[in-house]
Amino acid sequence: MQLVVGNMNEGFAKQIINWKYEPPYDFYNNEESSESLKELLENPYYVVLNNKNVLVGFFCIGKSAQDPFGVTVGAYSDDINDIGIGMNPAFTGQGFGAAFFSFILSYIQENSKDVSIRLTVASFNERAVHLYTKLGFIQRMKFSRESTEFITMVKDFIE
Repeated sequence: MQLVVGNMNEGFAKQIINWKYEPPYDFYNNEESSESLKELLENPYYVVLNNKNVLVGFFCIGKSAQDPFGVTVGAYSDDINDIGIGMNPAFTGQGFGAAFFSFILSYIQENSKDVSIRLTVASFNERAVHLYTKLGFIQRMKFSRESTEFITMVKDFIE
């Protein structure tokens, strides 16, 4: 799968907001609202498209990738580049995750001077945790918000 990074726009944002995942991944479903649209359009969110211009997923960088509750418990005290990702549910569970996330990591590494990347993942999302571990991320911290446990994971890049 050949991938390219593009800028977020209203059309892509509406597609993403309306993605519906099967349980237990329905945790990641969004409700269409002006707030959710504003989040995607006014923060550093990018789309990942395939060679047919189909929206494969997205990623965000910085504070938008941080869980607001995690901020209150010190999960983001280090000065590390945070990343959040989402994959189109039409492509999940089909073995595309490693290529998709590796592409994003390469893009970030080429366009950033930071030597570390941190992500936050719900601990029940075992296939994501497995992928991140396989790609060199190490668990740093766990915290819980309501009934969901989250893990922060960090990957150090060597220049």
